[in-house]
Amino acid sequence: MADLFHRQAKNYAESRPSYPEELFEFIASKTPNHDLVWDAGTGSGQAAKSLAKLYKNVVGTDTSQEQLDYAPKLPNVRYQCTPPIIPISELESSVAPSGTVDLVTIAAALHWFDLPSFYQQVKQVLKKPHGVIAAWTYTIPEANDNYPLANEKFDALFRQFYADSQPYWDPARKLTDDKYRGIDFPFEPVGDGANHTGPFEFTTDWVMDLESFLTFIRSWSAYQTAKEKGVELLRDDVVESFKRAWSEDGVDQRVVKTPIYLRIGKVGNLE
Repeated sequence: MADLFHRQAKNYAESRPSYPEELFEFIASKTPNHDLVWDAGTGSGQAAKSLAKLYKNVVGTDTSQEQLDYAPKLPNVRYQCTPPIIPISELESSVAPSGTVDLVTIAAALHWFDLPSFYQQVKQVLKKPHGVIAAWTYTIPEANDNYPLANEKFDALFRQFYADSQPYWDPARKLTDDKYRGIDFPFEPVGDGANHTGPFEFTTDWVMDLESFLTFIRSWSAYQTAKEKGVELLRDDVVESFKRAWSEDGVDQRVVKTPIYLRIGKVGNLE
């Protein structure tokens, strides 16, 4: 997975959406203790920054040192570059001792993981039976400001652009398009009346100009894959189409809504 993102680490850090505080508050309400979080696939620390406000200590791991270099430096967050699969024997030195982690989070990355190996690690480090794993992803953003006609035109253009980019996405991306409904998630519901592990839906709004939106596209793994194949997804004519749609109502900045889908469960007494 690191190869898909390390070349555009700066774009990723600058353009990926932040996650709403309601998401983290919901997750934190499901863990009895708030001592230690493992944020796996932390990237440039978008989730770690918010988790650090709610938990005493956060360990953020990623396979890309280039991404970690852009993560915020906080006193209660430790970052660690790790191999794609951390040997069980190295979990204590890389992450935490067995049975000491309150929460494992995976922000927009679970679909890249070798799930059987990763879940073995999760079951090793989480406290039993109430340790929690929370994994979320987001689907393509939509314009969400006060200009419905302009929103509709821009969204239609972007949906077509996204459809045209499909040949360059890794097959794992389909799990995100499916809102993580079909991803393997062998954990127990966390209670409070819930009889399933999700997906639970949240949204985040971000204000951006067109260049920020184009930078967001350039941070895609599909964009990098296309470039390696000699294809420029953001051709001049495509950029011009985006410019016309973006400025349809005469504004420079737009509100963009991103749907977020959360799977959450507790480890129980799984062995």
